[in-house]
Amino acid sequence: MLLWTAVLLFVPCVGKTAWLYLQAWPNPVFEGDALTLQCQGWKNTPLSQVKFYRDGKFLHSSKKKQTLSMGAATVQSGGQYSCTGQVMYIPQIFTLTSETLMVQVQELFPPPVLSATPSPEPREGSLVTLRCQTKLHPLRSTLRLLFSFHKDSHTLQDRGPHPELCIPGVKEGDSGLYWCEVAPEGGQVQKESPQLEVRVQVPVSRPVLTLHHGPTDPAVGDMVQLLCEAQRGSPPVLYLFYLDEKIVGNHSAPCGGNASLLFPVKSEQDAGNYSCEAENGVSRERSEPKKLSLKGSQVLSTPTSSNWLVPWLPVSLLGMMVIAAALLVYLRPWRKAGPLPSQIPPPAPGGEQCPLYANVHHQKEKDEGVVYSVVHRTSKRSEARPAEFAAERKDSSIIYAEVRCLQPSEVSSKEVNIRSTLQESLGDCEEVLC
Repeated sequence: MLLWTAVLLFVPCVGKTAWLYLQAWPNPVFEGDALTLQCQGWKNTPLSQVKFYRDGKFLHSSKKKQTLSMGAATVQSGGQYSCTGQVMYIPQIFTLTSETLMVQVQELFPPPVLSATPSPEPREGSLVTLRCQTKLHPLRSTLRLLFSFHKDSHTLQDRGPHPELCIPGVKEGDSGLYWCEVAPEGGQVQKESPQLEVRVQVPVSRPVLTLHHGPTDPAVGDMVQLLCEAQRGSPPVLYLFYLDEKIVGNHSAPCGGNASLLFPVKSEQDAGNYSCEAENGVSRERSEPKKLSLKGSQVLSTPTSSNWLVPWLPVSLLGMMVIAAALLVYLRPWRKAGPLPSQIPPPAPGGEQCPLYANVHHQKEKDEGVVYSVVHRTSKRSEARPAEFAAERKDSSIIYAEVRCLQPSEVSSKEVNIRSTLQESLGDCEEVLC
């Protein structure tokens, strides 16, 4: 009786430490390995009613099997394991518990990281390279990894040994969410990278500006709306509004589209050439100018290459007048030696008209010797020869002029003598000495 009591006291004490123990293999265990637990008695003592626990929680039980297959190991498969089993010592049955076994599953390779070169925001038309990066554990470096690439809901490239994917000449439609997947050849582990958003940057197109107001030209106090829109371009788009070359407002379109500016007409200074500019960090484009005219006023547009001379017209005209006045003063070298037309004496009695002649002496120093003489001779109404006078009446208005250039030695300082002879076919000759 005393012997059985000693056995009962000894078995539980010893069994907890050496009579029952738990094993896990393979060791070390990596992701994808088939993890197996074995609850074993001292000297392979048969066990019954074997139960397995992880972190103190029940996992599985078996009446006779002493092993438990955990399937392909994952990082989450690690933990503190233990087992219990019944041992029969006739005529008694004892329940024994193993020591805790720490199981740590090694990571075969970290989750891949997808990157885009040169940038996840490439410009339209450029070349983009997607690279899927990861690294095997040194103890499993002989394994071969396979890579696949995906975009949104479809596959771009099936599993293969190449960790890169090239996309030549990206377009706006290539924007989207990309990711890659890595798996060892013949293995059950596969890991996906975080999603990478690729946004192809499209240059803005030339915007179109539209002026909105009433059916007629606006007046002071009326409202005017400027609407600017670029048909293409990656958002966000910043719109700038100009009056001539001065910025009068701006508006941002975070999702693209158009932008507007509403303002009241305060004065005639609000009239002029309006334009808008679209900019999205990729390119910048300016619209065609639109002229805004106010009711009852005429506004000159901003001086351009065709009308920049307008402000200088008054100055130009004034300069021309000054030059003309100077020329008149400079070129006034003449003087009349004879009487002015208003000073011509009245006709002499008897119907005769006095000769009309004039001497002109150029006063300029370099032309000092030039003398002009003009003589107008009217026929005498002689009562003695009326028939001859009537016959030659038609020639009575003949004008002769003589011009002679004198040498400086022949010219007197006060007067110049020019002799002109007026000869008429009637034989009536008169010499005029000036």
